[in-house]
Amino acid sequence: MEPRTLLAVPLVWAVLFMVPIFVYGALSAATGLQPPGGNPALFLTGTAISKLGTAIAFVAVFHLGRDMIGPQWLLYVGIWWLMFALGELGQAITLDYSWQEAAAGLISETIYFPVAGLILVWLVRS
Repeated sequence: MEPRTLLAVPLVWAVLFMVPIFVYGALSAATGLQPPGGNPALFLTGTAISKLGTAIAFVAVFHLGRDMIGPQWLLYVGIWWLMFALGELGQAITLDYSWQEAAAGLISETIYFPVAGLILVWLVRS
C-alpha cells in the first residue's frame, strides 16, 4: 500500500474510536447510560481492537476499488453505515443491549462514517 493509504488507517481508526466515546459520554451525562461490562478499561481495549479491524477493512476495500468507488464515496460510506446500523438494531433486540446503546451507536456511525469517508477522499482517492 502507498504511504497515504497507510496513514489513512490510523486516522480512520482514531475517528471510529473517539467519536463513540464523545457520543456515549454525552448520552451518559444526559441519561445515566452506563458502559457495558464491569471493567471500563477492558471494554475500551476491546472496542479499540474492534475499531482497528473496521478501519483496516474500510481503508483497504476503498483502496482496492478506489477507481470505481472514489467518485461514489458517499454511497460507499452509506453502505458501511447501513451495515453497522442494522447491526445496532439487531443487538438492541437482544436482552443484553439497550435501545439507548443502539441509539448512541447509530448517532456515532452517522458521524464517523462520513468523516472517515472524507479522510479516504483526501488521502486515498486517485
